Amino acid sequence: MAQIHHSAACLRIFGDGLIPEEITQALRCAPTVAQRTGELIRYQSGRERVVRCGNWRLEAESAEPENINGQVRWLLSQVESDPEVWKALVQRFDVDIFCGLFMQESNDGMSLAPDVMALLGERGIHLALDIYNASEDDDVTPSQT
Repeated sequence: MAQIHHSAACLRIFGDGLIPEEITQALRCAPTVAQRTGELIRYQSGRERVVRCGNWRLEAESAEPENINGQVRWLLSQVESDPEVWKALVQRFDVDIFCGLFMQESNDGMSLAPDVMALLGERGIHLALDIYNASEDDDVTPSQT
């Protein structure tokens, strides 16, 4: 089986009452992106939107070829590892590691290493996968989550 062409991974924490500064303090890590519920976001295009759900996100660099194991290890190495911190976070918020897997062939594959599964399980973090199949006519390009 061929390897997935490339991957993107992001640690995501969502919740209506989420205050990004509290998550940053608890995890001892600055996010890539953080937004409060109700915050007004203005884009360069002039478009505006109101954030519907508070969020704190830490993105790993895109990997080509796919390296979900390395990306998850890196994400979790950047943040607090104390199980009590994670227990409190997963009780209050939706927490996952979101992975985008970008195929180049119709039968690409990947696997998670046992230590990566243990790291996620110890913290109560869900693994969310989006798998994108590229047809011959599509360009496969990295996408940030």
